[in-house]
Amino acid sequence: MHSSLVRFCCVAAFTFLSSCDKPAEAPKIKLGFIALTDCAPLVIAQEKGYFVKHGLPNVEVVKQASWASTRDNLELGGERGGIDGADILTPMIYQLNEGIGTKDGKAVPMQLLARLDLDAQSISASDKVPGMTPTNAAPLRGKMAKVAMTYPGGTHDLWIRYWLASNGLDPDKDVSLMVVPPPQMVANMKVGNLDALCVGEPWGQQLIDQHLGYTVATSQDIWKDHPEKSLGLRKDWVDAHPVEILELLEAVMEAQIWADKPENKVELAQILSNRNWIGTPAADLLPRLKGDVDYGDGRPGHSNDPMKFWQDHASFPYKSHDTWFLAEMRRWGYFPKGVDYDKVVASVNRSDLWRKAAAEIGHGSDAPATDSRGVETFFDGVKFDPTNPEAYLASLKIKHLVK
Repeated sequence: MHSSLVRFCCVAAFTFLSSCDKPAEAPKIKLGFIALTDCAPLVIAQEKGYFVKHGLPNVEVVKQASWASTRDNLELGGERGGIDGADILTPMIYQLNEGIGTKDGKAVPMQLLARLDLDAQSISASDKVPGMTPTNAAPLRGKMAKVAMTYPGGTHDLWIRYWLASNGLDPDKDVSLMVVPPPQMVANMKVGNLDALCVGEPWGQQLIDQHLGYTVATSQDIWKDHPEKSLGLRKDWVDAHPVEILELLEAVMEAQIWADKPENKVELAQILSNRNWIGTPAADLLPRLKGDVDYGDGRPGHSNDPMKFWQDHASFPYKSHDTWFLAEMRRWGYFPKGVDYDKVVASVNRSDLWRKAAAEIGHGSDAPATDSRGVETFFDGVKFDPTNPEAYLASLKIKHLVK
């Protein structure tokens, strides 16, 4: 009996020591994306091996059918069959965090880790509604035109609302505003369901390529170098993985740097055209990745105006930009009166982690000096001062604030 006990203790000790020597398995993480060009950083991090390079071999990048399904899957979380994070409309991160649009109004604490891109969305119209420009929406007036965006309170909703309001149209009274998932926009325009829409690329370019419509305005025509999608993760995942979240950021940053290089644009378009990712011809993707904008209606286009992934601080999550998103959501009744802008942004935006990760990959000097880009000016001359968002709202004529 004594020898058996000794043998048992030896085996147990060996097993314990062996398990101590074995490195911990890298955590699994599921990241969602929508078939839009903005997904490039996550796609390239996967395709080019940046996730593996930074110690994350168990990252799964999962296509979502719509922004609503992205929201629902973030509510579930990866451990319950959903997703842990996503390439996501920036305002959605704050909506989830505040329980706006979620099941039973339950908050899903979120963290915003990085901006994924600047610019390169489009406001487009059917060829049957010609003549519109950034400063002319008159053809939509008086007909309750059918206008699509991708998610209530999302970036595309906010861009088209801003454009309509700046041209004297109330988006809640003068048009019929509806939700259509990005990959379904072109098909809906083709069968005559839509007069105008706002969506990310490549769908604006595809409308032109299929001779169905034209670009009224690019989003950078509305606000030059504006923030777009962000990398958002559930806060519980971030808190549980303090090392891995930096590794994730490092991988995504390296992918953004790669995607921003002009010599990589052709390959980037080819990769994104794969059916596992966006699934459109590379010819629909390449022009606006390179910055070549053809409006498709005879107006002079322009070049050297690309979707930005890294240059001009494209990846840095400016807190001042998040303040604008909160203010604009409040403008249209999505956010309540009395929102504490600074408190909400500080609880979600993790620019501190961005700075740490950038330093780890040797790009600490690419970080801006502060978390604010200062006063922003829009195409209609309106200015937004992030230190006084309520003054900005007071200056706007068309709005629907919650009283």
